[in-house]
Amino acid sequence: MQHAIDEGYLKFRAVWTQTPPLPDTEIAELNHWRSELFDRGLIGVYENGIGFGNISRRVNAAGQFIISGTATGGIPRLNGAHYAIVRQADLAENALHCEGPVIASSESMSHAVIYRECPEINGVIHIHHLKLWQFLLHRVPTTPLSATYGTPEMAWSIMALLKETALPSLRIFVMEGHEEGIFAFGETLEAAASVILEYLKLK
Repeated sequence: MQHAIDEGYLKFRAVWTQTPPLPDTEIAELNHWRSELFDRGLIGVYENGIGFGNISRRVNAAGQFIISGTATGGIPRLNGAHYAIVRQADLAENALHCEGPVIASSESMSHAVIYRECPEINGVIHIHHLKLWQFLLHRVPTTPLSATYGTPEMAWSIMALLKETALPSLRIFVMEGHEEGIFAFGETLEAAASVILEYLKLK
């Protein structure tokens, strides 16, 4: 089943295979940190109903990963019905192959390129926080204004930051073309969350 959703949701072609909910054992760590971030207002939903923020963890060396599903930002506590597995991301074709009870998050392309370029990374988190975004803009690696979320341009921009800046060691970047948008990553989800929480102390 193929889906192409406009502004607010998917900007890539999702080749989605609907499957049963993921088992609790597969999502326990994701749920722990997702709940922590939701409770801090770093993942959630705006007044207009558009959700924000997502979280993922690597499942194998091939770069496949489990990620929170599209339009799940406003759900306080997720379960196996709210996650998808990304099997393949094709930037050239702007296509994402995923399976699960929901379609993978609109930011899945950005997660995918981090896993592909950084084999040591096992957790990626995308949050929204206006004050922190304003504080970090151009102080840490920053994707260009022209790169909007969920697009191949954003994915290529992240690849460029990984190759041309200190991003591999800093493990945090902001998206100038996606107001409030911040990404962090680490060897574990705990490490990725710790990057965010440490920077929040500085704002």
